[in-house]
Amino acid sequence: MVVQGEQFTIQGNSISDLCAEYGTPLYIYDSEVVARQYAKLKSVFNVEKLSINYACKALTNISILRLMHSLGSGIDAVSIGEIHLALKAGFDPNQIVFTPSSVASSELSAAKKLGVRITLDNLDAIRYWGVHHPGIPVALRINPGVKAGGNEKISVGHSDSKFGIPIRYLEKVRLHLKENNVKVIGLHMHTGSDILDVSLFLQATDILFEVAHTFQNLEYLDFGSGFKVPYHPNDATTDIDLFGREVSAKFNEFCAKEGRQLELMIEPGKYLVSDAGTFVVRVNAIKQAINTIFAGVNSGLNHFIRPMFYDSYHEIVNVSNPNDTLEDYSVVGYICETDTFAWNRAISKIRPGDLLAFRNAGAYCFMMASNYNSRLLPAEVLVHEGIPYLIRRRQELEDLFRDLTDPEIHWRG
Repeated sequence: MVVQGEQFTIQGNSISDLCAEYGTPLYIYDSEVVARQYAKLKSVFNVEKLSINYACKALTNISILRLMHSLGSGIDAVSIGEIHLALKAGFDPNQIVFTPSSVASSELSAAKKLGVRITLDNLDAIRYWGVHHPGIPVALRINPGVKAGGNEKISVGHSDSKFGIPIRYLEKVRLHLKENNVKVIGLHMHTGSDILDVSLFLQATDILFEVAHTFQNLEYLDFGSGFKVPYHPNDATTDIDLFGREVSAKFNEFCAKEGRQLELMIEPGKYLVSDAGTFVVRVNAIKQAINTIFAGVNSGLNHFIRPMFYDSYHEIVNVSNPNDTLEDYSVVGYICETDTFAWNRAISKIRPGDLLAFRNAGAYCFMMASNYNSRLLPAEVLVHEGIPYLIRRRQELEDLFRDLTDPEIHWRG
């Protein structure tokens, strides 16, 4: 989203015009930003074999997956549903890495039938795999015991996280692998999201290299992701160039010492799509409280829960009235909960009917949307090569009833 005069535009398309055509609330994605982020990330590594696997849980719209496929990305999937979406989008099964957490054994078997790469994250899964799928190689998700991330809810690499196998249990892992004749061809880790300090990444990568020395059949190492993207103007971000240089050097040194050329994998999600997304709402009402002016909009935590769930900051601009006097507003939703997008935020004067746009709305925003309060899901639009495409229609009232069975129950009274 850029400013052209007094217009906010995406690839030359006025946001106001897009909202007039497709309605609000509306998610809008910019394919040029995704392509820019992908090219930047690819450029910072200097290794012989590199796979960038988009962590599609960030945004799984099939048009976004097809865009990723066109860029040369692979897929990091965490559910059978995501695997099927990726296959439908054109990905080869070998381009899909399945890295679930605590899923049922039946889901592992279903993924195996689809031919994707499997990652196991607990000892029971290793036992199951050896019994039911002997000879099929897998990867292991290792928990490096490094606490990193923007807050507790997105720090997933510490020793008490549910994700991965703690490194303190490696001897048990080796025993289980041997007893069940399970071949390991990959190691995976992921420490968290919104990680600013590159040294924390490197601390975890060193641990993964130490573990990797003891596995003789490795074909790849997956270093996860979690790079911090900017939310505030002039916000600090992860030094991607430094990360790429350091990890590439360590990886190449490891491969040289081992005498084997492995594949380096990373699994970015937010880094690729966060800044590509804009969420636009319309102001329903302005309400004056004792110490606060509320701008109530036609959306809520049912469409955009990150500020309430993660206390995340998203810049808000008044698309309809961008250059008026700044006033402090608390921007709130229409849900029967405290669904506050921003407290006392300085925004150009807001009037009923104005359009407000939230930046950095590409990752974990629509994907966490729901029908709470029996509200309908918004539409999604992708702007590609200057042309807007409707990639998800807005829900209609009939959609609320579609899956209800409404059996003939004889009620008393």
